[in-house]
Amino acid sequence: MPPHTHTALSVNLNKVALVRNTRHLGIPSVTRAATLCLEAGAAGITVHPRPDARHIRAGDVLDLAALLKAWPDREFNIEGNPFHNLMDFVRQVRPHQVTFVPDSEGQFTSDHGWTFPQDAERLKPLIDEAKALGVRVSLFMDPMPEAMAAAKAVGADRVELYTETYASAYGTPQQASTLATFKATAEAALAVGLGINAGHDLNRDNLHTFLTTVPGVQEVSIGHALIADALELGYTDTIRAYRACMAA
Repeated sequence: MPPHTHTALSVNLNKVALVRNTRHLGIPSVTRAATLCLEAGAAGITVHPRPDARHIRAGDVLDLAALLKAWPDREFNIEGNPFHNLMDFVRQVRPHQVTFVPDSEGQFTSDHGWTFPQDAERLKPLIDEAKALGVRVSLFMDPMPEAMAAAKAVGADRVELYTETYASAYGTPQQASTLATFKATAEAALAVGLGINAGHDLNRDNLHTFLTTVPGVQEVSIGHALIADALELGYTDTIRAYRACMAA
């Protein structure tokens, strides 16, 4: 089976909310964007509500949870730092998946994964709580093969591989060695029974190569590049283009 078969596309809508928040008119609509992406074939919706609410707000999380009830075959993924405001959303909404990300408050964008064994003790009770609520838990992780067993041991169902280093290396002499590290990390994750997600700076140019090299990727979460493309192509054609990259 090709490594990219069955990879799901989850659309991160943070940037839609960021544009909306610059005015008080309610446009562009986050729920309308979600609907158009789902109608075009996106497998899920991702949001990262940060404590400062600079893009996704609490109301958006509730509205999207309600919207997705009409799409029972699609998934809602909420990501963020479980030691900030994230767990309140998990308890209230019970999304299909929660992705724990070690962001600091006010951080510009996610830029590193969890560290083991340092983070294990404080993560475990929150992982256990989310799973008890019926929510799949994914941990945002750097591409480090040796860390996969620790992520599994703390109770994670999946890891989301932080792909910024791959995106930066794409098209450079470092691409092959960087991809080799991601491939080895994915193999280590699969070996211990972890599911694999991936995200950060993936786009229409670099996505296909990543998915045809790195085995077992079940989901990619894409926001900034996808929303930027949608400004030019529209949501429907953009989703179709990304799905084509994934299926080619």
